[in-house]
Amino acid sequence: MSKTNNFVFKGLKIVTWIIFIGLCIEAVSLIVNFIFNLYNPELVQNQYQKLDLSDMYEQNKGAFFSMYTFIFIISTLKALLFYVVIKLVSKINLSKPFNRLVSRLISIISYFTLLIGLISFSARHTAKNLELHGYNIDMLSTFWTDSQAFILMAAVIYIIAVIFSKAVENQEELEETV
Repeated sequence: MSKTNNFVFKGLKIVTWIIFIGLCIEAVSLIVNFIFNLYNPELVQNQYQKLDLSDMYEQNKGAFFSMYTFIFIISTLKALLFYVVIKLVSKINLSKPFNRLVSRLISIISYFTLLIGLISFSARHTAKNLELHGYNIDMLSTFWTDSQAFILMAAVIYIIAVIFSKAVENQEELEETV
């Protein structure tokens, strides 16, 4: 592997860690925001993304809890997705990348990506339904605007995982015959 590729790969590892840490901070901040929404809604204005759903809590607790559940699940899955990406970039040997572990991690990444896309899609439609019933959901749209992109990305990653899996099978078969 050339020095340029090695440098780029190390840079990608660092970027992946930064994104993972940011997503973990976001997930924890959303939990803190949720608790403040329940017990001290006046302080929400000073919290993360000023996600104030206290009006929704007053109108319908079920809608409030369902929206926060969607938000928690999506933010946690994104953090888990990048945890698996960190495992992938840490375990992959670029001089011999085709092995069972890498193939399995790429498959897991595709599943997490699909799950994020499907849950975001469901959350977006649930939020639109709540909006039709008079709820203010403007501040929620940032959490699931990219649902279709995640679904499409999951399909692409799954295709790559299948190719990797086939390459691993071919490599193992080749090693057995030699």
